[in-house]
Amino acid sequence: MHDVARVAGVSQMTVSRVMRGTGYISKDVRKQVVGAAREIGYVHNRLAGGNATYDNPIVGVVVPTMQNRVFTEVLSGINTALDESGLRPVFGVSEYSLETEEDLVFDLLSWRPRGLILPGLEHTDALRKIVTQTGVRVAEIMDTDGDPISACFGVSHIKAGEDMARHLIERGYRTFAYVGSLDGLDLRATKRFEAFARTVRAAGAQIVDVESAHGASSMEAGRAATARLMQERSPAQAIYYANDDLAAGGLMHCLAEGLALPEQVALAGFNGLGFLSALPKLITTTVTPRFEIGKAAATWLMQPDTDADAHAVELSAYLRIGETT
Repeated sequence: MHDVARVAGVSQMTVSRVMRGTGYISKDVRKQVVGAAREIGYVHNRLAGGNATYDNPIVGVVVPTMQNRVFTEVLSGINTALDESGLRPVFGVSEYSLETEEDLVFDLLSWRPRGLILPGLEHTDALRKIVTQTGVRVAEIMDTDGDPISACFGVSHIKAGEDMARHLIERGYRTFAYVGSLDGLDLRATKRFEAFARTVRAAGAQIVDVESAHGASSMEAGRAATARLMQERSPAQAIYYANDDLAAGGLMHCLAEGLALPEQVALAGFNGLGFLSALPKLITTTVTPRFEIGKAAATWLMQPDTDADAHAVELSAYLRIGETT
């Protein structure tokens, strides 16, 4: 804290108050102190006087959202694995913000967790720096397209996008639209779409329209986006959705408007969520192993660190062809 105070240009008492969250501290001073702490790689120990090493019986988990079932299933897999060893997950939600994720990680590290589980492979430089300096074990989940900090467990979104594009092209579709959400903040969805678009264009086909909801993905957002797309003078022959929630909304619009599927328009999603089996038509999608991803990441964290090299563990995802393509 002495070093943080020196870099921030404040008293050590001020640093202590910021770290403990006690007393009034102006927003500017708090930002100054937190910035100095991150610059020198200092993490406050909330267990001061107790264990100073990163081996307490908790695992810090960050998920990007709790607004769909994908990450509740991931958390279930994490909890199942940790429960066998007596460890407990403590989690926060970043809402797809890398800056919020960074704040959560710094706070989680102050509790000296046994390890961290983080979504995706893209993080701020400050986050990468602090986990490297502390030596805490980090398992990244949901993605294998990139360079992990330690180990990552997930699926290849590039491969998923390519496979779906090839399937639709083989079915004879030549013009495509895409429906996303969160204004592109979901970097894994962006990887899928970019791979999808590259494959479509390489085959001489076209991406003719892109829709992105400002908020989180939902059936309502998917239905509204599909309505806009189908109002075009020459609507796309097939629509690729960032996930099944959006695709299900697209299906509801088509059924309400009496559009024949897949003759008038084809629909495809991503994730293979369980509720799809209850819909009037089964949507073509990529099925991902959410529970298994969470369980594999947590299991790895509990093992002795025998492999210091960064490595990726790709779990199998597969294309499930439904009645909409």
